[in-house]
Amino acid sequence: MGMTREQDRLWVGSMPEAYDRWLAPSVFRPFAHELARRAARLAPRKVLELAAGTGVLTTELLAALPAADVTATDLNTAMVEFGSRQAPGAEWRQADALDLPFGDGEFDLVACEFGVMFFPDKPAAFAQVRRVLAPGGTLLFTSWRDVGMHGFAAALVAGIERAYPEDPPTFMVTVPHGYFDLDQVAADLAAGGMGDFSADAVTLDGDAASAADVAAGFCAGTPLRMEMAARGDLAEGTQVVAEEMTARLGDGPVTAPMTAYVVEARPSPQLLG
Repeated sequence: MGMTREQDRLWVGSMPEAYDRWLAPSVFRPFAHELARRAARLAPRKVLELAAGTGVLTTELLAALPAADVTATDLNTAMVEFGSRQAPGAEWRQADALDLPFGDGEFDLVACEFGVMFFPDKPAAFAQVRRVLAPGGTLLFTSWRDVGMHGFAAALVAGIERAYPEDPPTFMVTVPHGYFDLDQVAADLAAGGMGDFSADAVTLDGDAASAADVAAGFCAGTPLRMEMAARGDLAEGTQVVAEEMTARLGDGPVTAPMTAYVVEARPSPQLLG
């Protein structure tokens, strides 16, 4: 399980636009819909979203919970600015999950779609979640399974290895797909006071107009971009990745299965009261 570096948490410049254009519909929207469906069953009145990005989950939460107040946060100012335009029905704030700028017990639900993997100190982040949750509140989040259980990501990694055989970037394997050991997840949740949890392995299909679009999204819209640019021309590297992904997934519209854990957690029983 890899360590999160500072550069692995940064979305700057045009990265939010690339992320939202090419990755949001195919990779993140299916699980956003699943999380919002589960959130609706909990009927929260006040919701806090962590690592909200461009607002993919935010828009689904607003639709599924029309009576709830939704506060969306992200570490990156560029994401907050972009997301606030995509989901203006939420209150948007820049915030670090390790130091949340909210009072104790403010929220009934804390939700996070594929963000926990980026937290450099996960027990500290979970402790912050416990602090801001109201009694009876819930944390709901997703974390990808290993890279081989994500059709797009597996093809992407093969493309990266072809483009940079001597020194392939490791971001995809160590960060987005580096937090799938449920024993570690359980230990981190318990260390943060969120030891009452359950996890479901959920597989959903992602649909994209082409494999090249998915390649463009990951190569231009995630921190993989910085790793690739440090090794040579970004456009050339992206072209090689796109060619390999197309060879593996096919020409034209593509569909790939994607497996993630959906985790629901509450404060440890001994910490209640």
